[in-house]
Amino acid sequence: MKRSSINREIKNAIEFFDKMNFKLPQFAYFNADQMIELKHNKCAEEIFNTDMGWDLTDFALGNFDKTGLLLFTIRNGRVNSSYTKPYAEKIMITKEGQLTPLHFHWKKQEDIINRGGGNLIIEAFNSDNKEDLAETDVNVSLDGIMHKFKPGEKILLKPGQSICLTKGMYHRFYGEKGKGTVLVGEVSMVNDDTVDNRFYEKMGRFTEIIEDEKPFRFLVQDYNKLNF
Repeated sequence: MKRSSINREIKNAIEFFDKMNFKLPQFAYFNADQMIELKHNKCAEEIFNTDMGWDLTDFALGNFDKTGLLLFTIRNGRVNSSYTKPYAEKIMITKEGQLTPLHFHWKKQEDIINRGGGNLIIEAFNSDNKEDLAETDVNVSLDGIMHKFKPGEKILLKPGQSICLTKGMYHRFYGEKGKGTVLVGEVSMVNDDTVDNRFYEKMGRFTEIIEDEKPFRFLVQDYNKLNF
């Protein structure tokens, strides 16, 4: 994905967050030079070592509007480290029909929350002992109330509603067409996208970046380039 396209998506995201009156932390607005200085001063190691910040992926499929997700990790910990937070929080933007593909997490349990905008559609499946799709009904909590769904049945979350996705539960989600872009929240156990995503179909978690212009904001996958 071209850096110019990533820059454009982040600028649009900032406008959408403002429209939705969702406030990001201060470092979300730091430019490249400010982030490099922050890393150099070694006063914000938690940000860099737990991958807090901007994240955008097309899942290495090359069509962000069709299959992609923009995220900002607000807080996070790291297993077996000095960053002892046992929880994480993200804010995400999902466009109409923009798919986050089928996957589960081995370690992370999470709540996915429709924070506003359009409607969010989630499809969930249990996994079997071979990490394939099970044909059993899916039992999930929607805002503390248990519901039963058929495998892959469309679960509609209107603004304010949430779903709890347990470890090993396959899920995919997208914005309902005709209802607008969705502001999506995630509250979860510690998040580690490098080792805790099991995609049903083979794909990448991170985007291959074509550097056609300077970064407007660094992505978390850029942080390893800032070592001194």
